[in-house]
This record gives sequence, C-alpha cells and structure tokens, in this order.
Amino acid sequence: MQGKVKVEVVAKGLEVPWAIVFAPDGRMIFTERPGRVRVIEKGQLRSQPLATIPDCVHRGEGGLMGLAVHPHFTRNRWLYLAYLYENRGLKVKVVRYREAGDRLVEPKVIIEGIEGSFVHDGTALGFGPDGKLYITTGDAAKRELAQRLDSLNGKTLRLNDDGSVPKDNPFVGKANARPEIWSYGHRNAQGMDWQPGTGLMFQTEHGPSGFDGPGGGDEVNIVERGKNYGWPLIHHRQTAPGMEAPLLEYTPSVAPGGAAFYRGNRFREWKGNFFFACLRGERLIRVVLDGRRVVKEEPLLRGEYGRLRAVAYGPDGYLYVSTSNRDGRGRPHPDDDHILRIGLSE
Repeated sequence: MQGKVKVEVVAKGLEVPWAIVFAPDGRMIFTERPGRVRVIEKGQLRSQPLATIPDCVHRGEGGLMGLAVHPHFTRNRWLYLAYLYENRGLKVKVVRYREAGDRLVEPKVIIEGIEGSFVHDGTALGFGPDGKLYITTGDAAKRELAQRLDSLNGKTLRLNDDGSVPKDNPFVGKANARPEIWSYGHRNAQGMDWQPGTGLMFQTEHGPSGFDGPGGGDEVNIVERGKNYGWPLIHHRQTAPGMEAPLLEYTPSVAPGGAAFYRGNRFREWKGNFFFACLRGERLIRVVLDGRRVVKEEPLLRGEYGRLRAVAYGPDGYLYVSTSNRDGRGRPHPDDDHILRIGLSE
C-alpha cells in the first residue's frame, strides 16, 4: 500500500523555472526562462542569480531552458545551458560555463546555429551513462526538418563535453547527414533521463497541437542509436516500417515536460519508476516499469498546483518539481511559480 503523497514548497515567486539539476554538494541549480540561473542552498533561495545570460531571447515558449551539470563537476565546475538567441533569426545554442564562486565565467559555445522558434525548441540536456552530452532539438515549427539528416532540428544530438563529435555516432561519415545526430524524427522532446540498471534513454515528447496535425499524440519514447521516431510521417499510435512507435501515447494532450527516474531508497515504492511533469495535463505521471515494459501508470498532484514543468531526483531522496503557471498559458497565483519537494508520508 503506497503512502500518501506529501508536498512542500521549497521556493516561490519564481518566473517559469524550466530545468533543475543538483550539484554534488547538494545545491539545487535551476534556470528561469527569461534568462536567469538561480541557486537554492541549504533550503534557501539565493537572492541574486548565479548568472543572467545576456544574449538569451525570451520569446513565446523559448528562452533559457535546458541545464546540465558535468559528471566531474567537483573537479571542473562546468555547467551547460541551452537557450534561444538571435542571429539572423531565432536560433538555439548550448554554451558551457564554469562556476566561480557566485558567478558563471568562461563561456564556451558547444553547439550553435540550430534553427529556433518561439515554439518547439526541445533543449533537454543530459550526460548519459557513456559520459556523452545529449541534446534534444525541436522541429522549430518546420515539421519537415525532423526527417532531414542534413538538419539538426527534430533530433537527439550526441557530443563530447567540449562540443566535438564522438567517432561512434551513427551518421559519422555518411553523405548529407550531420554527424552530431543520435536519433531523428522528433517533434519537440523536452524531458530526458536514463533508466537505472539498463542505461536506456527515455524521452517525453509533445505531439501535434492542432496546427500541424490532429491534437494529442504526446509520447514517451525509448530513444536508441540511429533510430527514426517518425515525426511527421507517423504520430499518435501509427506505425510504419523503419520507424519507432512510442512506448506510451496520450490523447487528449497532457503536454509532457521534464522527466526523471527515481533512483533512491527513501521511498522504496518509487524505486526505478519514471516520473514526468505535465503542463496542459496539470499532473505528475508515475510510470512503473519492468525494463522496457510498462507495468502501470499513476497520476499524482492532478489539478493541485497547475502546470508542471521540471522534474529532478534530489540527493535527499525526494523528487523536485517546478510549476509553470507564469508561462503565458497558466492561471498564476500571486506567489507563482514554485519549486515543490515531493515525497510520501512515512
């Protein structure tokens, strides 16, 4: 019998917190979409941002979004940021910074010039079990780009930590294909994590929103080397030779955002479960898995806190979730947005 879900407010008065990571010393670092990097230390929000990114463009659904901490952060202090910027139109880039005291220094561009838009920019970042940096990109509202191997849009990219291309990427040396590509045929994947034990990459992805196809069709995918996830040729539960159908599909839309596996032992009922936040769906979905097989799903926090964006597993054994009620599509309360600590009553 599962305990009752317990929720505590960790921080409030935020502006669209998009991604959450934890440094090895236990500090929470997160992005706010208008361009700020913030820190919560020993339960307290620092009043001053760690950084305000000067060339970040906050427009529509875009701004400062993805965030990753290097696996050897204790030694190198490297943080990776993904954001929208202007360069003869909207573009997306990933920049590596070094944390030095209370600021970020030494920006190094990891990848840039990815077509951007006020919608569908992807930008989930994460280091896989292989130590490589993975980046999701959206189709930038140009659906045909997702199937084009000469475009970085609608893809999962795989890079070394300095931005160079690993020699074992699936399209290295292939004509008319970008060597950075790991997988393709994606519309707008915004959540990504790796399953403990198997190392399988799971992603959440937004399905058609009506203007580019029938509404709904949100997905959870197991994303693997060189595979084609079908957009826009297949969507919802459609199948086609050489294309991957989703592990889970949601119609009507729940608008899935960030995602994380529960890795701890504090709440044993959750161990190995996959959690993802929903914007339109206003809930946190728990997925119980047996390897690749879905055992069951459970909605949590349904309608209680509004639109949910980020999910992160904390070193204290709790899950941390952000709200997104000030993103232009929510119904914000005066003290929105929040970061919430989620556990079970013990």
